[in-house]
Amino acid sequence: MAKIKVDRDACIGCGACVAIAEGVFDLDDEGKATVVGEGSAQEAIDSCPVGAISEE
Repeated sequence: MAKIKVDRDACIGCGACVAIAEGVFDLDDEGKATVVGEGSAQEAIDSCPVGAISEE
């Protein structure tokens, strides 16, 4: 399975990724997205308004 990464410098904390894949993403104390689990993230990647999410 591909590794999901969040570019914390690019993340604006909009929460779209959490709404789409709440088992994969969460917002931390700084309001930035963080990866908390595994799963399908393609829709979240496609929906991120600043392109802060990627898979390797």
